Amino acid sequence: MKHIFTPLKVGSRILKNRIVFGAHTTNMARNGLPFEQHIAYYKERARGGASMIVVEPMPVHAAAVLTRGNFLHSDDSVVPHFKALTQACKAFGTVMIQQLYHVGAHGDWDNSWHPNWSPSGGPSYHDNDGSHEMTPSEIEETIDGFVKAALRCQAAGFDGVEVWAAYHSLLDQFWTPFSNTRNDEWGGSLENRTRLSRTIMKRIREACGPDFIIGLSINDNEEVPVCLSRAEMVEVVSLHDSHGLMDYVTVGSGSYFEYYKILPTFQFAENLGADLAKLLKDSGLGAKVIAESNIRTPENANTVIGAGQSDLVSIVRGQIADPHLVKKAQEGRSDDIRGCLTCNEQCWGRRGRDYYISCLINPAVGHEYLWGDEEFSKTDTPHSVLVVGGGPAGLEAARVAAARGHRVCLVEASGMLGGQFRLAGMQPRRAQITDLIDWYERQLGKLGVDVRFHTYFDAEDIASFGADHVIIATGSFANESGFQKALPHRATLEGTESGNVWSAADVMGKSARLGKRVVILDEGGHWKGIGTAWALAEAGHDVTIVTPDPAVAKELYRSGADVPARMTLAKLGVRFVTETAIEAWSKDGASCLSLLTGEASFIPADSLVLATSNRSDQSLLVELTAKGITTHVIGDAMSPRKAPAAIREGRLAGLAL
Repeated sequence: MKHIFTPLKVGSRILKNRIVFGAHTTNMARNGLPFEQHIAYYKERARGGASMIVVEPMPVHAAAVLTRGNFLHSDDSVVPHFKALTQACKAFGTVMIQQLYHVGAHGDWDNSWHPNWSPSGGPSYHDNDGSHEMTPSEIEETIDGFVKAALRCQAAGFDGVEVWAAYHSLLDQFWTPFSNTRNDEWGGSLENRTRLSRTIMKRIREACGPDFIIGLSINDNEEVPVCLSRAEMVEVVSLHDSHGLMDYVTVGSGSYFEYYKILPTFQFAENLGADLAKLLKDSGLGAKVIAESNIRTPENANTVIGAGQSDLVSIVRGQIADPHLVKKAQEGRSDDIRGCLTCNEQCWGRRGRDYYISCLINPAVGHEYLWGDEEFSKTDTPHSVLVVGGGPAGLEAARVAAARGHRVCLVEASGMLGGQFRLAGMQPRRAQITDLIDWYERQLGKLGVDVRFHTYFDAEDIASFGADHVIIATGSFANESGFQKALPHRATLEGTESGNVWSAADVMGKSARLGKRVVILDEGGHWKGIGTAWALAEAGHDVTIVTPDPAVAKELYRSGADVPARMTLAKLGVRFVTETAIEAWSKDGASCLSLLTGEASFIPADSLVLATSNRSDQSLLVELTAKGITTHVIGDAMSPRKAPAAIREGRLAGLAL
């Protein structure tokens, strides 16, 4: 790891290592201000070793507001609140930057109650609205907004600002001929199209002084014909650099044209920002180059920097998943790093629901101010703890209880840890899940947890064990009745008794015996059905997905995973049948019903796979209650949900003992 643990001077500051925690919206602001939740979130990443933190974007004008969690714009009341944040993080030697942004045409007017502004009145790719072509005086007003925002950042103790020109934001809209068709001094030639960004950065430098760091954020999206090519982007950045306007440039991927590449999931290759970063490095910039986008691990970072592709690397989701990633890598403890799944479910996905962000595998995210993170307080009264079930809920409960000093035994009926979560990790490109389960197994070993495989405990066994605390994490099972939410008046699916009906768990667990033609009934719109369809199509089956939803993979939309998933399935020949229910199953196939017209149709098939809601088995809980044994019931054993709920409840159960 020698490349990432070499100090580097950026502007007037010395960064202690090459790992940056880059800008991303946490949605934690309250009334436009950061409070204890926000401060604890960033402080934990500073404590964990990040050399530089770029705090999420500050809108510079009313037209720039995008999300409910945005900070107040044009308001000096933000200064004392951000001063508390910068002081908390600087105590760990972290350089603090704040990003300044304006989304231009892609704003959210019914949040800001301000019309969207853009160079030439182009359409929004955020919704179906248009924008207002900026007048020269409005351009000057915007420049002034950037400069005043930078001065507030300086007053709040930030070491610098990052000017956001990525993803076809306002500044990129001015750079790009597609969105800038002006014929005045702000459009036409490259000199004119970059005048706005160069003027902003020049005036920030004049206002804040030579020691104030200025960064520039850009993106790589040359696959979209209207976006700037890599060569054009190098030309744009080099022009700014020739005037000495910035100390560093950050390179991401995707844009409003390919939104799902901004935070690419596991469906994409790693190190996406490194290609354009390398071109910029090779162009001889005076500014330092930061590569970001799907650079997930310290090993990724060390490779990118060692290959001369960038000077620094931004790892965002990796440090969300494990805020001590940098510190652990520096101490030679890479095996202890809890690796990000690049699933986007609780970071981008929760933000898409307008909640503050969290993390599927790290439930402390957003709760650092309440729980802390990985340095659990030791108990004064160690107890014996029995955890029944080795799925994600049981694994986290056992880990946390043992880390706090309790004597923990975990019993698992099968020969492997992970439960149904392991089956998800067997879907295509999802091995990061099995890596996480391996991480849990290593942690339990280091903590001295007594893990017993092939051990089924009933109520009598639990009573005989005599633990001080019993945690039930036995998970859930597939509902084999074929009940469909779209047809609630039918308790069962007609014809399931004819056979060749399987659950998604049966398929991924290799117990299903499927014919060539497979119908998947997907009521969840999530990876249970989508990943199973992907696996079967890759294995050579003819797959048809039937869903009551208007689009396949509907629930993956917020995580930015839906379009790539549909593209992959379509290339594999998977057929989509939407807004449809299955009325009956037979040995010849599925009789279907359109939920729009009531029209009947028939899909010839050999096998039916149910990707529907699971059910909890409450029988063990009932027996234990009858024996007067108090238990903690967590995860799917309490109520079938997704993995984030199970891991969160495991964490809380371990903390509560």
